[in-house]
Amino acid sequence: MKILAIDDQNLILMSISKRFRQLGYEVIRAISGMHGIANFDKYNPDLVIVDINMEGLSGLEVVKYIRNKKKSDTPILVLSGNMDENTITEAFNLGINDYMKKPVSLKEIGARVKRIFNNEGHPNSVNIKTKQSTIIHKHCVGVIVPCYNEADRLDSEAFENFVRRNPGYHLCFVNDGSTDHTLGVIEELRDNNLNTISVLDLEENGGKAEAVRQGVLHLSKNSQLDFIGFLDADLSTNFEDFKDLAYTIEHSNYQIVSGSRIDRMGATIAKESSRKIISLSINTIIQNILGMGFKDTQCGAKIMTKEIAQNMFNKRFVTQWLFDVEIFMRMKSFYGKERVKDLICEQPLKRWEHMDGSKLSMKDSLKIVGQLTKIATHYSA
Repeated sequence: MKILAIDDQNLILMSISKRFRQLGYEVIRAISGMHGIANFDKYNPDLVIVDINMEGLSGLEVVKYIRNKKKSDTPILVLSGNMDENTITEAFNLGINDYMKKPVSLKEIGARVKRIFNNEGHPNSVNIKTKQSTIIHKHCVGVIVPCYNEADRLDSEAFENFVRRNPGYHLCFVNDGSTDHTLGVIEELRDNNLNTISVLDLEENGGKAEAVRQGVLHLSKNSQLDFIGFLDADLSTNFEDFKDLAYTIEHSNYQIVSGSRIDRMGATIAKESSRKIISLSINTIIQNILGMGFKDTQCGAKIMTKEIAQNMFNKRFVTQWLFDVEIFMRMKSFYGKERVKDLICEQPLKRWEHMDGSKLSMKDSLKIVGQLTKIATHYSA
């Protein structure tokens, strides 16, 4: 049996294709609506899985072509993040067999395909055993992971498991001139996951600010990605919290969603007492500089739109560590003080843990006050 999968997001398309090949089906891929129509005519598939919101020819136009022009009764399953009930109703009126809303697990997609084929499993299918579901998300997200001498504490298995269970996420590890074997570790990760992990190697150490900036500029060129974020290599912010940030930006008009490590009921926030005192003092200074009531600008987990990525990262930052503050200062200058408050969301994390081996020493923390003065002077000019 042949399945034609049509989606303009290649990360999602590859994951669907891999799963159904494991289940024993022949899979034909199409990266656009026009490509999907051409492959429908060429291969005469037994089932079509199609996204609705695609650049150029939409999924609904593909359905119209199959049902109205070709007069075909080939089963059609829509897999889309479009929640508009008028669109869903129109799709059913055109004659689709099923409509699945992202996010959805590959296991559920497989069960629905099996039902369409009269609950008969494919004779060549492989029994897939996994404890956690693989989820197809609504949007594709690129995540920068800056790395400087992280070889001994980088949890390769955690990163690898994440991209395998979350199609639509792409990790970009940026090697910031490491002097240990970090580059070898992340290159091995990439080689085992070529479609979902990439490596950007910076020969000289330029600091976290420049590493993240270069990663953002690199991922901004990828038209497949809807949002871009960054996450610390030590995973002090875990993947589930990061996905919560992604969910917020997907379902809002915010341009950037920033994690916040504030203590509250129901959250596990573990900091060294000395770092906690310093953080509170620095945050007070930052709030005065920004003129906005941020509780925690320095959390290493943020996600943003392509607009922010392209407009706020086009120039080097004036500091190595406090680029988070500079992002907000640039947004304030670009959008205006009043509007920018509606574009930024500070979202409390459920869990954050200070990890051993932090590159920021107590001595460095004292230098931050001087860097904040530098920021205030630079952006007031």
